[in-house]
Parts: sequence; C-alpha cells; structure tokens
Amino acid sequence: MRSQTLESYVDVLVIGAGPAGLMCSNALAAAGDIKLKVIDKRPSEVSLGRGDGIQPRTIEVLQSYGLAERFLHEGNQLHMCAFYNPNLNAKVELSERVPDVTEPTARFPFEITLHQGAIERIFIDSMSVHNLRIDRPVQPCAIELARDHERLQGPNSYPVKVTLERLDATNDVEKTEVIYAKYVIGADGAHSWVRKSFGITMDGDQTEYIWGVVDMIPDTNFPDIRNRTAIHSADGSCMIIPRENDKVRLYVQLLDQDVVDPGTGRVDNTRMSPQKIVQTANKIFHPFEIRPLTGVEWWTIYIIGQRVASTYSVGDRVFIAGDACHTHSPKAGQGMNASMNDTHNLAWKIVQVLRGWAHPSILKTYESERKKYAQDLIDFDKKFATFFSGKPKTSENEDGVSHEQFLKIFQTFGGFTSGIGVHYEASGIVNIKHQQCARNLVIGRRMLPQIFVRAADTRPVDIQDLLPADIRWKILIFIGALDESRLPRVQLLAKELKSFLRKYPVYGYIPQMFDIIAIVAGNKNKFNYLDVPDLFRPHWSKVLLDDTDVTGTKGGGAYERFGIDAKEVTFVVVRPDGYVGMIAPSSALCDLREYFASFLIPRALDAKL
Repeated sequence: MRSQTLESYVDVLVIGAGPAGLMCSNALAAAGDIKLKVIDKRPSEVSLGRGDGIQPRTIEVLQSYGLAERFLHEGNQLHMCAFYNPNLNAKVELSERVPDVTEPTARFPFEITLHQGAIERIFIDSMSVHNLRIDRPVQPCAIELARDHERLQGPNSYPVKVTLERLDATNDVEKTEVIYAKYVIGADGAHSWVRKSFGITMDGDQTEYIWGVVDMIPDTNFPDIRNRTAIHSADGSCMIIPRENDKVRLYVQLLDQDVVDPGTGRVDNTRMSPQKIVQTANKIFHPFEIRPLTGVEWWTIYIIGQRVASTYSVGDRVFIAGDACHTHSPKAGQGMNASMNDTHNLAWKIVQVLRGWAHPSILKTYESERKKYAQDLIDFDKKFATFFSGKPKTSENEDGVSHEQFLKIFQTFGGFTSGIGVHYEASGIVNIKHQQCARNLVIGRRMLPQIFVRAADTRPVDIQDLLPADIRWKILIFIGALDESRLPRVQLLAKELKSFLRKYPVYGYIPQMFDIIAIVAGNKNKFNYLDVPDLFRPHWSKVLLDDTDVTGTKGGGAYERFGIDAKEVTFVVVRPDGYVGMIAPSSALCDLREYFASFLIPRALDAKL
C-alpha cells in the first residue's frame, strides 16, 4: 500500500537558520502563541568563518530581546580604529587613531566581534527556552502560492504549500513532508532557493575588487593588531578585525592575476591558498610582519557584489530577508547586521497580523522600509569599497586616495555603519506631523537611550530597557511638571486616552497591545508617584522621573535633550521594534487615535487568525 506523505499546518515557516532566520525565529518563538517551523539544510550551525561583527544598534536590538549580556560576555569589543598609510620610503606607518564608533548617541560605543557559530548558538539556546528547535538537515524542494484572492486574503487560510525533503532520511516514508503555511520567510542566503523559486531578480553590479579572508591567531610585531585597522599601501589594502580568543580576521586585497583563470576570466579558488593570502598581507604590512601562530582556522576569497532584490515579498505571504535580498562588501560590517535587522523589522508585524491586532497592510511596510535601507547601504558601500580598494595617494600617485579622504568617508557615514542612523520614511506607521513637539527625537529613527530614575525607588534605568521587543506598542507620556494646577487636566487626559485604547484587545483593564510609561519632570526627593493617574502607571515601575540618581551622575536633562516642553503633555509612540512611530501633543489626541486606527483592528473586529 502506498504510504501517505506527512502533512502539517503552521503559522510561519522559516527557511534558513543563519543570523536572519534565527533572529526571526527567536522573535516569533518569544511571542509565545505562534505555530512555527524552522528548517535548515545544514546539519548544524556554522563551525568556522562567515559573519562576525555586531554593530552598536544591533547590540541595542539584542538587548531588547534579553540577549546582549551574553554577546558582551563572549565577544571581543572594538573601541578604536587605526589607519596606516605609506610614508616617503613606501613603508606603512600609523597615520591616526580615532574612535571606532563616531555616533554620539550610541548606547554601546563599540562593535562586538564574535564567530558566527557562537552567535547562532546564542539564538538557538534562547529558542530552546521557548521549546523551539531547528529541523535539520531539511531543504525545500517545491513551493506553491495560491492564486485565488479568497485564499490569499483569507485570515484563516494557509495559502503557501511547501514540500520539504529530509536529507538524512533512511527511507522514503521519512524523506518528504508537506507544509501548509500562512507565511513563509526565506532567510536562505545569497543563493536563496525561495527567491529563485519566484523569479525574483537581484539588481545591481559586481565590482572588480577581489579579496581574500583569513581567520587566525597572529604572531606579529604590528602594534595595532588588537584594534580595527585599515592599511593602505602601494601593494594593496588590508583590514584587520580583532576577534575573540586572540584571533584576528584579515581582509586582504588580491590581484586579478593571482586568482582569475585567464582562460575563463572567472575567479578560481584553486589558484589561491591561505598561505598565499598571508604572503600578500605581509607585502602590505611591510615593514611589519604577520604569520599564523597555530595555522589558519578558516579562509575564503570573494568578489564584491552590490545587489538588491527587485521585491522583498510575493503576495505579502512569502518574504525574503538578509542575504537573500541584498549583497554587499563585508568590510563595513553590515551584512549580518542588515540581515538580522531585516527580520527584527518583519517579525513583530507578522505576529500582530496573526493575532488579529493589525491589518495585513502593515506587512507592506517591511519592503518599503528595509528595501530603501538596503539601497542606501549599497550606495554607501560603493563609495566605501572604492576608497578602501583604491591605491593610496603618494608622491608617485597624486590621484590616489588620501588618508583625509578615507577618514572623512569613515566618519561621515558613522551613523549609517553603526546602524544608529537608520531612518524609516513617513508611512502608515511613521507619522511625522508633530515632529516639532520633540525636536530631537526623530520620528522614524530608534528611540534614543536615556537614563531616568524610577519614581518609586529612585533606581536609574535606561529607557531602552523598558522597551523590550515584546510585540507591544509603547506609549511614552511626557507629563511634564505635575503640580496641583495641572493634575485635573492630566486626569482628564487619562480618561480620554483610556476610552480609545479600550477599543483594542484588553487583559483585565490593560490594553494587551500597549505598554504605557509616564515620564515626569519632577524632583526625586519630593515627588509622589501615586499622584500619576492609574492608566499612566500600570505598574509602580512605569513612572519615571527626569532627574539625576542619588549620586548626581546619572540621568537628568531628558526634556531639554529631546526638545520637549515640560509645560505640556507630549505622547511619544515607540513601535515594537524600538523606532519612534509618532509624536503628538495632548491637544492632538485625535491624531493619535487616527494613527492607530489606520492599521490596528478594534476589538469588535478582532479575531485570532
């Protein structure tokens, strides 16, 4: 008798368990009510090589999931960047050292470097807490998306059919499985099977620059081996990335004749070896020397490609993320960071739609926000790669790249490379109408870090730690100075806010999809937090003071820093991913209502999808 193929139904199928897929899977698993399946064709996480740099904004994102502490403990930190250029004798020498992170609002003013396998393991361990494991080695072999409107739009339909193949199956019964999914996320790398299955093109160019990469523990007399270092010499360029456990990664510029097959014109890996890459590095390093202390741990060569996918979704049911939709140079440390922040942007939107909180139209903002970012990244990468790969300026090469030019590029784009400068443009979930009410809190950018003190116990806390990635919208209510004359108006405002928030799903008297935090311009020695209306203090820890802590060294000055008038009540809406979505004065409560009404579903229409 013919055996029946195993079939199952899931809310979300994630294809690929690299950093993008794991960020997404962990976020979905943490939501707690999503039926999820994660597959990967690899038998285990990465063991050597690949991505290793975590930028300041990504550390903030990891903090919002409760994962930053382990990254900080296990990883190496980069605080300084050194620049070396040739002197009059054509020997490289130190030109300058500058802070590695130049963005003044960075909560974590450094990068973390950590082996990708360790990064994946931290996510996998977090997922296991939520009883989620990766199904491997499994790969998709067929995918179908329903074409009829009813199935594509139906809230309870499973319009995506994916056939999976288990690579370690011992018999035909175990080999094939069919998954019916509401949503599929293809985080399956630069050669994405999902992308190719739907004929999505990658638009852009491939540069002529060829680079070799080696990971090793170095034996060297180079003084900046533990700083991120850019070396420009007449023999090419090199980037040093210090890593955990005394390791470093070298990015070494190679010549065409070293790696290109003259017969085919294509890069031929067999023409290169880790030993040859290290030999080339030594020419660039001269008069310094470097060699592996215990051998090269991992190596590869690559040509820089700068491409962006033509679309990030198919029918708002199948999405691609990470390297599946953008490729660029790794030397600016953006690849893994861009990938993880793609799915950080997407996961909460899918959960809100699945729960019946938000209209499916909110999913369109994934592509509009992240594709623009990817294109901006490519535009930056073209400039950065050209300057980094170009010959240095010398007496023999007056048209070369000067140190001043390269440093200007490095510092000008500091906000971008750190991830802190990411700015989402106006949309249904980014409303810039009342930007003037908080001039320095830029709508569409991440909520700035700031120390406040809790009114109840005067403990200093960073506002970012009160904005966890828990799928809820955060409403920060900057009450200003709360004296007797203003208290009746604030109490009336609380009643007005409560009346419209209760239109949405509630738990008891607290709206499920909102978290409310009150921030008062008050004195810690005199203020009574119980004066704040009940709605504005759902928990004793949710009333903050814009004052210094008991040492007088932490906190204070937030109203002035943010450009908020302490004589008024101002609402700051922070999206579930930590970005400011809207700002409004208390006199424009109607605008706040309209903002949420444009994409959220009231209780009367609420249904679990």
